[in-house]
Amino acid sequence: MGAVREHAGLIRRIDGHGRDGALRHNHQGRLDLPFFLPAPPPMPLPFVQALPHGIHVIDTGFHRPLFDAAYLIVENGRAAIVDSGTNFAVPRILAALDDLGLARDAVDFVIPTHVHLDHAGGCGLLMQELPRATLLVHPRGARHMIDPQALYQGALAVYGQATMDREYGALVPVPAERVRSVADDEVIALAGRPLRFIDTPGHARHHHGIWDARSAGWFTGDTFGLSYRETDSVAGAWVMPTSSPVQFEPGPLRKSIERLLATGPQRMYLTHYGMVEDVPRLAAGLLAQVDAMVAMAQALPASPDRHAQLKAGLQAIARIQLQQHGLADVEGALHSLALDIELNAQGLGVWLDRAER
Repeated sequence: MGAVREHAGLIRRIDGHGRDGALRHNHQGRLDLPFFLPAPPPMPLPFVQALPHGIHVIDTGFHRPLFDAAYLIVENGRAAIVDSGTNFAVPRILAALDDLGLARDAVDFVIPTHVHLDHAGGCGLLMQELPRATLLVHPRGARHMIDPQALYQGALAVYGQATMDREYGALVPVPAERVRSVADDEVIALAGRPLRFIDTPGHARHHHGIWDARSAGWFTGDTFGLSYRETDSVAGAWVMPTSSPVQFEPGPLRKSIERLLATGPQRMYLTHYGMVEDVPRLAAGLLAQVDAMVAMAQALPASPDRHAQLKAGLQAIARIQLQQHGLADVEGALHSLALDIELNAQGLGVWLDRAER
């Protein structure tokens, strides 16, 4: 409720919009009811951040705060959602729609950048709530959205049942008639706003990036790496490549990053996490780290403790980078990167094994 003023027998209650309603004494000395009792202003959703150009970043809540994002693009009352997070993110995405006054049937597209579960695990459940939406997916990922059993079983073999139940839930298939494979360099309009799709392998072969000319930015999924606020310094953001299993390929990744840069983007929208700018500086550091990761991995001899050596090598690369970045709490940042370093080591191991065959 607003502030209360009292003077000369008159009480006025001021609402959040600067209006007031009078409370007056009646002839018996009692207060009459006010002309209106204003409602308090709504509280903003703590997990949604509004960005320029009609873009909203939604913290899906996966793993920890500010780790995994979904994006909501709004244009002329129509909407698209880029990456869904897991099943447990769906209530947050629906709440963001409600908060913006967008009906469920105002969503035209759900767009997973690739079909890893932290990006697309909630797509099936989300599509059930969005009656007019079409799922726009990389051609290599479409079959996994229509029948997610192979995707689920692959993740189950890595994480185990308890983690799958706790972190992801049961995957919901998307009806085939609601799935559209998007070709390389295809442009699809959201209420007249062009979204250009390009093939961006390197992190995964089922990965595409989405160019939004309105904001001069790419929705990059994992192609442009990871950037968390724990690694920000006075110099700005810092990015780290992601080589998580099982389709990491450094050559295609480098070409994909260079293709993103060819448009002269002003910003990148990362799933992990948020919008970053100063793109040329970040890209130079990202490409240098890809080369350093590959050189480190190739130099390791075959041994039973190779995975531990890969992790140690990745930690050493990140530590040097973060020190050069001017970060005050390097060890704290490395702690926050522990999961990503573990996954990067696994992916590098798979890549090395594939190269040896």
